[in-house]
Amino acid sequence: MRILLLATALLLPLPTFVVAGPYDDLARIDVLPGWRTASGDHIAGIQVTLQPGWKTYWRAPGDAGIPPRFTFTGSDDITSITPHWPTPEVFNQNGARSIGYFDTVVVPITVNSPDTSTPLQISGQLDIGVCEEVCIPVSLQFDALLPATNDRDGAIAAAMIDQPLSAAEANVGNVTCAIAPISDGLRVTTTLTMDSAGGQEVVVVEAGDPGVWVSEALVTRNGGQLTASVDMVNHDGAAFALDRSGVRITVLGSDQAVDIRGCSAD
Repeated sequence: MRILLLATALLLPLPTFVVAGPYDDLARIDVLPGWRTASGDHIAGIQVTLQPGWKTYWRAPGDAGIPPRFTFTGSDDITSITPHWPTPEVFNQNGARSIGYFDTVVVPITVNSPDTSTPLQISGQLDIGVCEEVCIPVSLQFDALLPATNDRDGAIAAAMIDQPLSAAEANVGNVTCAIAPISDGLRVTTTLTMDSAGGQEVVVVEAGDPGVWVSEALVTRNGGQLTASVDMVNHDGAAFALDRSGVRITVLGSDQAVDIRGCSAD
């Protein structure tokens, strides 16, 4: 069976952990079987249901969050599995910021396979942090058969709609990344030509390399230009080169969210 790992970053400082005791009732995972597309890809959903008032985290959760980790196994003819994280919320608590979801989240997944006609077996594990006043690491196992049907699921379809806009959809203009060395890594300053996303905009920059830690962005806006500066440090302390094409920038505002892939030289 193929195993596909979604890499995550080590983000510090971490919230307070509690590791003792049974916490099986805090989170439940369900696979929403979804539907098969004409191309043979299968659209399914991973639904995580938390106890009321509890939260879990987005793929880039901020310094105060815990990154989720998917491990997938399944049928031999599955070539890849891609999650599509819905637009998250920004939490500010006790002076710390994190990004994620309250109560329930459906994460759509695209399961790529050349076989358009037979059911696909999918199984695996999701490791997440589940947080209220403290954070508890939880591992959730799942196993399901994805039928070769074209019956759409409303919850998955809604989560697919609840995605950040693309750069084209949001009419984003130039996107540049200026890179400068710092003592232990790189300082990356992104400049975006785009209209306001509403309210106090939060910008999340991802390096495109799971071995690189990225700081919380310092964000400023000057008219139609949004600037965000972050520090990037390799986890092992070694020097690294940044591939601008792999940089991912997400702008979260009160009116909309925007997902921007790649940047050019300043």
